[in-house]
Parts: sequence; structure tokens; C-alpha cells
Amino acid sequence: MRSLLRSGAARTIVNLSSQRAFSSTTLLYKRLQDDAKATPGDGSAAKSSKGVTLGSRSRASSVKQGHDPKSRLRLDKGKYSGRHAIFRSTVLMRFQHVLKSLNASNVSLGGVGEDELNRQASLFMDILDQAFSMAEQNITRREKNPLFWNLRDAFILKDLKGLTNELQYSFQSFLIRQKFSKGLEESHKRLLDFRFPHEWFPATRAMQRTIHVHVGPTNSGKTYRALKALENSKRGVYAGPLRLLANEVYQRLTAKGLPCALITGEEIRIPENTDTYFKSCTVEMTPLNEEFDVAVIDEIQMLGDADRGNAWTSALLGVQAKEVHLCGEERTVNLIQSLCATIGDKCIVHRYERLSPLETMDHAINGDYNELRKGDAIVAFSRLNLHAMKRSVEKATGRRCAIIYGNLPPEVRVQQAALFNDPNNDYDFVVASDAIGMGLNLEIRRVIIESVMKFDGSQNRLLTFPELKQIGGRAGRYRTARDATESAVDTETEDKIGYVTAMDQADLKYVHRAFNCPVDDIQFAYIAPPAAAVERFSTYFPRDTPLSFILMRIRELASVGSRYHLNVTSDALELADIIQDIPLAIYDRLTLVHLPVSLRAEGSIPAIRALARIIANNDNGDLLDIKEIPLEFLDINPREYDGTPQDYLWKLESLHSAINMYLWLSYRFQGMFRSQALAFHVRSLVEERLVESLEKMDFTDEELQHKRTYKRRQLQSRMKTRGAVGDEGLRAAQTEEEMVTHKPPASPEGEYLPLGNG
Repeated sequence: MRSLLRSGAARTIVNLSSQRAFSSTTLLYKRLQDDAKATPGDGSAAKSSKGVTLGSRSRASSVKQGHDPKSRLRLDKGKYSGRHAIFRSTVLMRFQHVLKSLNASNVSLGGVGEDELNRQASLFMDILDQAFSMAEQNITRREKNPLFWNLRDAFILKDLKGLTNELQYSFQSFLIRQKFSKGLEESHKRLLDFRFPHEWFPATRAMQRTIHVHVGPTNSGKTYRALKALENSKRGVYAGPLRLLANEVYQRLTAKGLPCALITGEEIRIPENTDTYFKSCTVEMTPLNEEFDVAVIDEIQMLGDADRGNAWTSALLGVQAKEVHLCGEERTVNLIQSLCATIGDKCIVHRYERLSPLETMDHAINGDYNELRKGDAIVAFSRLNLHAMKRSVEKATGRRCAIIYGNLPPEVRVQQAALFNDPNNDYDFVVASDAIGMGLNLEIRRVIIESVMKFDGSQNRLLTFPELKQIGGRAGRYRTARDATESAVDTETEDKIGYVTAMDQADLKYVHRAFNCPVDDIQFAYIAPPAAAVERFSTYFPRDTPLSFILMRIRELASVGSRYHLNVTSDALELADIIQDIPLAIYDRLTLVHLPVSLRAEGSIPAIRALARIIANNDNGDLLDIKEIPLEFLDINPREYDGTPQDYLWKLESLHSAINMYLWLSYRFQGMFRSQALAFHVRSLVEERLVESLEKMDFTDEELQHKRTYKRRQLQSRMKTRGAVGDEGLRAAQTEEEMVTHKPPASPEGEYLPLGNG
């Protein structure tokens, strides 16, 4: 196998993902200086030209006046009682944590010593005070009070972790504010002119494309029509949101005798004995330097997603296809028409209606599995919950239950879907992840939502209304993949009513609200800084300048069109800091910050750093030589393991995450990470162990109920905490709290904590 791999490190183009817009503290700092000059000498308070009440003096000159967050909080005790007082205290305490981390880390601060760092920290806290003073006067909009807006936004989206990261990058930006002249900053802004991202794809702009927009609710046949256009072409590409869906289209085309390649971040399958073939890929892997007759981009509404939207925007603007078929929701139409008008592409909108009625039920299952009927699908959001639910359903009903989620081996997923879709066996039910909401073809009669909360990588949150509509809309499937490939019979006249309900009555109210409320149009598409622009911009800074700071500086200075938002993901920033002290080229850093990694997994950070050192040193990356990848976990006998079953499962998931990182890099640095075949073999062994372990884990119905109850309480507690941010944040928190209000039986404190991936 190794002889089949090319030598040399193959490096692919990197597309950075996105987060949210950012504005500098520089403007506030200049205002603060102006206000200080205008402050009366008698020590009384003064008002700035903007009408914001400020302290009469700068507290940066004396330790006694509070030059660190703790002393400032102590001195301000009882003095600051505005409606943002709790949030301000939280910000200052997290800033204390930032200062400790910066002092202890290897991240460069441009030669700033401890005394100077404390002085700058005091100045930065003056700016924080001004931002909160403006907020007390209802000046909270992004363009007027960017620092407060960013801090509040980070807290609402990512809790304390997001707030801490935002403070760190804002403070780093503040430290470097005096390093550049005004002329050099203007030069930076010219380099970071991202108003016309369609110009990043000149070969595509030379084509005259026709954009077909297929929109409608779930189960309306829009994706089916787009795939028929793909099948009728000579050469085409499908781009979907999940590996699971890319694999499904790959299998569909292959079953029809059409040669097709499967291309995802961690696996590439190329058909043999032909140079002309279709491609089925995840959106991030869409080939933008090849010409196609037809391209299908699924779930186009994802271009408005903060974390992954850049991939959809790049695919839409950059794919070189004569016909581009976009499948998604009605709320994208105005944005897509606007983008097409800007780039000169012809836009045709095809609207579809549901092929079967959909009803939300008035009663929940309430844990009574005798209420289940053949064709029911229970949707849950973690592997642990899925397997626990499968065992509970089979034990209570005496019938078989299929299981489908993204990390199952492809062959197992196909087998499980076939078992559920076949009416002539005893597989009456299926438990599945929310992957079914993205278009996985299953013959579902009723969708039962196990919980309206899911773990999004950083916290448990409520499902959005569009997410619930998409998941619930899979009930009453009109056509399965088997129907499409094996039969041409029109089943449109069949009366297939789809039903949606919840596992608990407490969640059903929120489900009803989701299906009854209209959803706003998507106003903008997310983009990320192109790798070439990041590389060139980095040359303005010393070699040891943190990449995270460079990315945040780009986010601060870049000009973006009204239909776009520029963002950088918090995961990318965190990964950048993890490998900052390793001597890597900027291009390699940009590649590594997009590793598919769960930073919560045991040993993930040492594994990331070990892989980065191999790239930095151009070392031999044989899998067996990387001690930070814990292959020894495979030697553990679960029957003899001293820890809990959950601990054993956690170790297997950590190894699975590390192997996925290795495979991802093996396609980008082929000359270094050459144990690809072994890595695939190890991954299959880990997946087998995972399935076996999950199958053996058992939970009572009461335990599953307590897990859901715990998540509701956790969310309610967080909503109350978020109320401290005031304004729109408080109203949003109150709304969300109302949606999940429920008073279940008390459970033991600290019991039934969410495990694994949420």
C-alpha cells in the first residue's frame, strides 16, 4: 500500500470557515483619550461628546485605582449597579483569566513585559468601562458600540468559553494598536477588500452559468429533481452537507451503472478503468478547478450558517458548471437572486409543494413505547442516547429497531436503512440522528423528537425552528432511495400523512411553535478570508505573531459587501493557539486549523501537537510511531476494565477522533502520513468496538427521562445567567426559557450528566 502513495507532502487549498463580525477597540480608545483631555481637573465626572458618562480620571496610573480586574471589581463594589452590572463583573473576571493565560503561555505579546502588560490591561479596562457606560444608555448596536456587541454576542453564542476567547483577541488587538501608522493601516484595508468574493473565481466568471434554485418544504421532491438532472448529464458533481449523504448519492449513482467518485475530508474513492466519472462529495471538498456539465449543491440554506456557511458560498460562487442546481429552503431565494444578479448568472426558481400532508400531534409519547407504531423514527442527538433508546424500544415492544447516525460505517448505515424500509421484516422502528433532517431517505410515518435540545460542540442549546421543521418534515416520505432506483411507478396518489410529536409533553409545545411560526429570510452569505490573502497579510507582522491574532485582525479591518458576512470560527482560533509555538509555515497553520477534531476528547491536544510537529520537521509520520495516538486503547478488554462503561466509551471515541485526524492529514501531506491503509483498518476496529460497547450499555426509562430533565434545567440556568447581558439578549433568553419551562420530578444532583458528544 505504501508503494502506491506518492512521495512528497501534497498540500491542498484551504478554505477557512466562519464565525462572526468583529470591530476594533481602537475607536473606543481614541474616544477615551479625547474624553480624558476634556475631563475637568476637579475630579468630577464628565460627559463625552457622545453623551456617555465617564469617570473623571484614568485609573491606569495607579495600582490603588484598580489596575487589575480583581482590584477594580473590589473598588467598584456597590458603585456600579446598572442593568449590565452582572455581565460587566463576569467580563472582568474572565479578563483576569485571560491575563493569567497570556503570562503563562508561549503566545507572543510583541515583547511586552509584565509591568507594561498590567498598564495596558488597565487601559483596556477603561475601554471596557466606556463600552458598558454606552450600553447603559442603550447604545449597543454593532456600529456604535462594537466591543460590547462582540462580547455579548460571544457570550450568547459560546458561553464563558466564547467570552474568554473574545476578550483575549480584543486585548491582543488593543496591544498592537500603536504598532502601525495610519498609512499602513489604510494599506491593510486595501489588501483586505473582500466586497466582491465572486472575483476570487476568475475561471468561473468567464462562464455563463444557469442557476436552478429548487425550493420547498421537506418531502417535496426538490432534491430528487436536481439529482435527475445530474444523472442525465455527462459529467457532474454532487455536494452535500454530510459524509452520510455524499455516500448515499455515491451509492445511488453507482447502482445505476454511472461511474462515481466519493470525496470527503477523510476518504477518497476513485472508480477504476475510467477517466470520466461523476463526483459525490461533502461541500467543503467541492472541486472548484474542474469543469462540469451539472453541479448539485444540497441544503443551500447552509450558506447562512456561521460555522460552515463559507463552504456553501464558495461552492455557489466558484463551481465551474454550466448548470448549477441549488436545493434548499424558500428563505434563501431573495439572497440567491441578488447574488446571481451581481455575478451575471441566469437564475431560475422552481418551487415545490409537499407530496404528502404533515401534521403535528397534540400528545407526546411520554415514554410509553407501547404508543409506537410501525414506521416511527425517534430522533436523538448523541450516540449514547441513540443506542440507549434502541435497547429500551426493543425491550419494551419486542420488535426490532434499526439505528442510523453519521459515524456508523457506510455499509452498516445502508444495511440498517434497508432493514427499516423493508415492510416484510420485524424492523418496525428506527432511532436516528438529525442526519435524517438533511435528506437521508427513509420511509418514515412519524417523527418523534427525543429532545428539543442538542449539543452543538460547545453547549447544549435549543434546536432552531428551521432545524425542527427540517427534521420533523421527514415524516411521510414520498419516495425512498430504493423506490427511485428500482421503480418508475408514480406513488404520488398514495395518501401518506406524516406526523410529528415529541418524547415528552414539555417539548411538544416548542415543536408546535416551530411549525406554526414563519421563518425570516436569510439576509447574507458567510465568507472566510482566502488563504492567499491571509498569507500576504501575515507578512506585515513579525514571524512569531499568533495566527489567531492575524485572523482576528483581518476580521476587524476587512471590507465586506452588504450581502456577505466575514467570520472566523472559534475552533480555528483555538487550534491556531494550540500549535502557535510549533515552527510552521503560515500555509501549514491554515491547513491545521481545520482539522476535524473534538477538543473535548481525551488526549486530543497532545495528538494535534504531535501531528503538527511531524509537519514542521518533515518527519516520518508512520501511525505506529506516534505515541500520542492511543492505539493501546484497542488492547483494553472491556470486561476487565476498571473504569465505568462510559469511561471506556470515551477512550474509544478519543482514539476514533485521533485516527480521523490522521486520515484527514494523509490526503493533504501524503509524503508524511503514509500509514493510510493501517489507519483505515484501525478505524474500522474502533468503530466495531464502539458499536459493541454502545449496544451493551443499558439505561432505564427513568434514567433517559432524567437525562432530558437535566438538560432542560441546565438550559434554564444558562438562560437566567444570560439575562445579565440585558437588551435583546435578555429578551431572547426569556423567550427561550419560556419554551423549555417544565417542572419534572427532582433528580439527584449531578446525576445523569450528558456523556460523549452531548
